[in-house]
Amino acid sequence: MKAVQFTSHGGPEVLTYEPYPHLSVGDMEARIDIKAAATNHLDLWTRRGLPGVDLELPHIPGSDMAGIISEVGSSVTGFSVGDRVALLAGITETRETQYPDGDPTLTDSFEIIGEHRRGVHAEETVVPASNLIKVPHSVSWDVAGSAALVFQTAWRMIVEKGSLRPGETVLIHGASGGVGHAAVQIADMLGATVLATGSTQHKLAYAAECGADTTINYESEEFRPRVFDVTDGDGVDMVIDHVGAATYTDSLKCLRKGGRFVTCGATTGGDPPAGLNRIFWNQLKIIGSTMAAPAQAREVLSHVWDGTLTPRIRARLPMSEIAEAHRLLNDREGFGKVVVIPDSEY
Repeated sequence: MKAVQFTSHGGPEVLTYEPYPHLSVGDMEARIDIKAAATNHLDLWTRRGLPGVDLELPHIPGSDMAGIISEVGSSVTGFSVGDRVALLAGITETRETQYPDGDPTLTDSFEIIGEHRRGVHAEETVVPASNLIKVPHSVSWDVAGSAALVFQTAWRMIVEKGSLRPGETVLIHGASGGVGHAAVQIADMLGATVLATGSTQHKLAYAAECGADTTINYESEEFRPRVFDVTDGDGVDMVIDHVGAATYTDSLKCLRKGGRFVTCGATTGGDPPAGLNRIFWNQLKIIGSTMAAPAQAREVLSHVWDGTLTPRIRARLPMSEIAEAHRLLNDREGFGKVVVIPDSEY
């Protein structure tokens, strides 16, 4: 088979699309012929090299895919050859009976396929059957192959960690990105008032289509004064953030007393001033979040499968053009997901 891979960390130029050794199928695993996959910012960080993550090289990136099962292991139940499936990328070696609070993402062995172990940007892949979810025939390959990572991340932040309620007000940073545009849709579906930030009017128009009630161009105005103007000085109940240092301090100032700041990343830096005085006096909650647990992922994807939520696709490229896919993702000019298709399927 052919696969996207890199043998050293660096820029997009380290990526190749070439033959990769055949993968055997274990008793609890399945082989999938991939029909569509998608890039995420996680792929960029993995390619560049993440502190503390020592990858076996060559490494195949990619944490999103959908395809058809072509082989199942002898102990697999619930899946058969011919099933349409998508990937749930979170994985742990810890037994279910030992999950802290019943949550596999809290185990010491929790990892993400594509980040910590071999990913799925290839013609085919082999993964544990427990990491698969069935995809209805009504769902396109592009949607099935690009939805799981961002929608489950956004769902966990908003629903499971942030407990957003109807009628509350939420500020969502980076609303044009994968997680951001998923978060806008979820918050809108839940009946919240959504304020969304972005860097261009083109992006913000898409954010409005996704359900944002107010859009803020952070390149032309500071978001904090606009938030207080829109909320009549009250501030917001929740901030959804993956930007980090560049937005953290003003985001805390945007929260009303008892508000929640939920983060799943820090692309502009992970060590801003803590703001402890504001946190304790205003009784703010600072909440970290990552991938969803499988049950949470299945719940949000049910809303994708029925069309209530949908990933926006900005580009569709053959996997041999993976370097261009990474450049598109990195340039911050577009809105939505970049889908990559095995050349044999393109």
